[in-house]
Amino acid sequence: MGKLAPIEDRFGSSQNDGMRLFDAPLLTALGGARRILVAGAGGGFDIYSGLPIYLALRSAGKEVHLANLSFASLVPRLGVERSDALLRVDADSPIEKGQYFPEVYLSRFLREQGIPAPVWCFKQAGVVPIAEAYGILRKELDLDAVVLVDGGTDSLMRGDEAGLGTPQEDSASMVAADSLGLERTFLVCLGFGVDHYHGVSHFDVLQAIQELAQKDAYLGAWALTGAMEESRTLLDAVTYVHDAQPNHPSIVCSSVASAVEGMFGDVHRTERTRNSRLFINPLMSIYFAFRLKEVVRRLMYADRIRPTVSYFELSQAIATFRAQITPRPRTSIPL
Repeated sequence: MGKLAPIEDRFGSSQNDGMRLFDAPLLTALGGARRILVAGAGGGFDIYSGLPIYLALRSAGKEVHLANLSFASLVPRLGVERSDALLRVDADSPIEKGQYFPEVYLSRFLREQGIPAPVWCFKQAGVVPIAEAYGILRKELDLDAVVLVDGGTDSLMRGDEAGLGTPQEDSASMVAADSLGLERTFLVCLGFGVDHYHGVSHFDVLQAIQELAQKDAYLGAWALTGAMEESRTLLDAVTYVHDAQPNHPSIVCSSVASAVEGMFGDVHRTERTRNSRLFINPLMSIYFAFRLKEVVRRLMYADRIRPTVSYFELSQAIATFRAQITPRPRTSIPL
């Protein structure tokens, strides 16, 4: 077997010089960042997938803030409005019992843990207003890093795959966060396998990871295990929000929680999945981390969605792109 070329020759220029096996790549990449925004990229419960990261960064002495692209009704009376697309809610936001609002319930849960944590909510919109909202937060919170979190892995689809999952929110969040121009912006995915429900081939996910690795943009993977304090807190948070809004459980969070608890196979935690076949497995509890800039560069329709204002424009831009290409054939993992 021949010798491997030096890493800087294989990847162009290494940004990870001196790293060793047990170093944490994401924490190393964050470097001296002190004020970090952990934001749910794809809407809904994605911010819950970022909760363990939020807690770990706090424990590391970082100042960490929470945000999420929200599917809730963002009316001004519920919090502090900073723009038409940005509303800060907290544990005291006056929502009705059982109302869908996972961001408010997360803030209430964290307050019960002794952590007063408001959550910034981005409106479901096109890239322009979301980018403006990110710009407001960068200035107001004096941010020097952003960690986007996707509950699932469809955010890694470049656009010409047979199935994209639900690309609108992820792509808008990624392009908007990338527009900040911060040196430290990252994408982290949790829940490998859950997007099969939305037509994603995980052959394409693995290929995307390897293509990003070739750009030195893959920061490795690590698993949530039941022994970790952050994992136990995530499980408690999922139970809390499901109890608070029983008519709106999260399939992704339920699947990840089952995987962390060691479940396997066709395990159903919510009635929402009863008519489908699940494959709960250890890969669902693994985080995959990436440099956001390279993920956005790989996104084939990024420039098409950059000028979008409304959610309709965003959806139409993606649909138009898809109508003009021939998607790659769907490939299954040969295992």
